[in-house]
This record gives sequence, C-alpha cells and structure tokens, in this order.
Amino acid sequence: MNGVLALLALAAALALIVAGAAALLSGISSSARRFGVSAFALTVLMSGMELENIAAGVAANLAGFPGAALGTSLGGAVFLALGVTGFGAVLAPFRTELPWSVLLWTAASPLPLLAFSLDGELSRLDGALLALAFIPFIAGLARSGIEPVEDDDDDEDDGVIGALHPFLRILAGLTLMGVGGNLLSDGFRTLVARFPAGPTLLGNTAIAAAVEAEEIVRVAVPSRRGRADVAVGNIAGTVVHFLTLNAGIIVLARPMLLDAATMQWYLPCAVAAPAICFMLLRARGGADRTAAVGLLGLYAVYLALSIRFAGGG
Repeated sequence: MNGVLALLALAAALALIVAGAAALLSGISSSARRFGVSAFALTVLMSGMELENIAAGVAANLAGFPGAALGTSLGGAVFLALGVTGFGAVLAPFRTELPWSVLLWTAASPLPLLAFSLDGELSRLDGALLALAFIPFIAGLARSGIEPVEDDDDDEDDGVIGALHPFLRILAGLTLMGVGGNLLSDGFRTLVARFPAGPTLLGNTAIAAAVEAEEIVRVAVPSRRGRADVAVGNIAGTVVHFLTLNAGIIVLARPMLLDAATMQWYLPCAVAAPAICFMLLRARGGADRTAAVGLLGLYAVYLALSIRFAGGG
C-alpha cells in the first residue's frame, strides 16, 4: 500500500468507524433501556473486546519482540488515557459526575501487571493470573456505574440502523468499526513504516496508536450526543481489558523477559496515565477543551521522551 492509498484507506476507515460508533451507541442505549441495565456497564463489558490488539501483541511476542508485544497493552493504555481522551474531548467536550469507584478500579487495574513484572520477567503463570485478575476488575468497574443524562432517544433518528433490533445495531456497529479499524491500522502502519525505529518504541507508540485510533471516535460520538457515561465507559473498560486480560493472553502465548525501556519507562507510564486521566475527569467534572489540551500535552511529552529513551539520550 503506497502513501496515497494509505491516506484513502484512512478516510474510508474513519467513515466506517463513525457510522459504526453511531450504531453501537444506539444499540447500547436501547438495550440498556429495554433490559433495565446501565449503558455504562454494557459499554465497560464490551469496550475492550478487540481481537486486533491481542493479535498484534501475540504475533510480536511469538516473533521474539517482547517489548513490542507488551507495548500493545502498555502503550495502548497510555494512548487511551491521554491521547484518546484528549482528542475525544477536543472534538466533543463532555461533563460527568465520576464516582470515586470508577476512578479507583481504573487506576488500580495496572497494579497486578506491575507486581508480576518486578522481577523483570513474565511467566505463563503470571499471564494466567493477569487474565483471572480481569474478572474482579471489570466486574467492579461495571458495578460502579455513571448516571447518564436524561435520555434523548438516541435511536429515534438513525434511519435504517435505528429500525434494527438493539442487538443487531450493536453487531452492525462492532462490524463496521472492526472493518474500519483494520483499514485504519493498515493505513497507519504503512505510513509509520517509513520511519525506522526499534520494536519496543514502535509497539508502545505507533502500533498502539494505530490499533486504537478508532477509540477516539468511540469517545467523541457518544460525548457529542450527551452520553458521557458511554464515552467514559469506553475509556475505562478498554484500559482494564488491556492491562489485565489482553496482557495476560499475550504472556500466555510466550513468557517474556522485559527490557530496560519497558521496566524503566513504558510500564511506569502505563501505571500513571489512567490515574492521571481519571483524577482529572473527577476533579473537573468531565473533560473540556482545556483539560483536553493538557492530556494531549502529556501524551506529546510521552512520545518525545519515548523517542529520546530509544535513542539512548
């Protein structure tokens, strides 16, 4: 795929992702009303089910690049907390009363991975325990809940999509976003392949962002429609998925030794970023454009220092 085709793929991907995000939001909102459950809880449970993230991590690990493999989870969590929240809030600022429990479950989710990594390696037992840790963390987060704004009939004006059964809308949304996400990832990878860098740096920055760029739309679309609960659920749920279940599956594929960059920089950043993001959301009652600029500034610093670390500077 040359540069022009990559840009066309990015444009097509964004169109599919926007349509998919609208269908997904409509389906989640309708399902929540129909079954009397929280849209936040449904979003948390579904948000991190991204096979492309796991596939990228497992492939990198089996190829002998453990830093890049774990980077799909570590760098993905940093990108979600700082980049996705920041870009999403630039496009559609949102307000929410964030419960302490949401902050605590999300901020604590990197701690099992941190604990298992202290000896500089991750075994298959560590991977299994990480995957099991997903259960209490995601259950606790889902039960935390965020009260949505008054319902604005999300599914009333969505044309053909709106006429579908809620579960079909969810399936249609996930399908459109999956196809769009793959196109987006392929386009980004083609572009970033022109810039040589080490595998650990790429895994924690370019690959992580390429695989998860669709999340920006998954945050901006519900925010624009007044569903900050769904936007925050996407961020929090995906962070928990990445740092427990996804990381565990990647390690189960092959035990790994952690390099200095992972231990000294990427892992601490993955621990700090979700806590910073959700403390900011709690303190400011959401994310306005000022908060968005702050989060994006932190992500720019992260990228700059990652490049400097890789260069040994």
